[in-house]
Amino acid sequence: MDVAIIFESMTGTTERAAFLIADELFRRGIASRVFPTNAVDADYVAGADLVIIGTWVDGLIALGQRPGRKGKLVALPRLDGKPTAVFCTYAVNPGKVLQKMERLVGELGGTSLGGMAFHRKRLDPAVRDFTGRVIAARAEATASA
Repeated sequence: MDVAIIFESMTGTTERAAFLIADELFRRGIASRVFPTNAVDADYVAGADLVIIGTWVDGLIALGQRPGRKGKLVALPRLDGKPTAVFCTYAVNPGKVLQKMERLVGELGGTSLGGMAFHRKRLDPAVRDFTGRVIAARAEATASA
């Protein structure tokens, strides 16, 4: 299985999470490549068996949260039929960012496998949990197809 991991990061936290996901996939024997949103290899994404997209939470503390730099996410390559998982990193409250990202995946033609919000101070355990869930969801989707 080949996995494309795409991230948008402002302070480096989401980038770190993306590389932790790649490390966890490698530990499980799964190949992956990591791309910032401004340097995505569309051919690699088209050939990937799974796409993971992550960003940071932008907006006010209590309301109005949205995916960070959503314009860059909207400009990603088409994901037509591609199984896709999402994640976001946050400091206080992720709000409904995951739901907004899943909607975006649908607009790009991808099939959402769900997502997870990572608190910026607890990335490692969240990444291990997320990676396990994503691999299981991908296996389940493949078995039922």
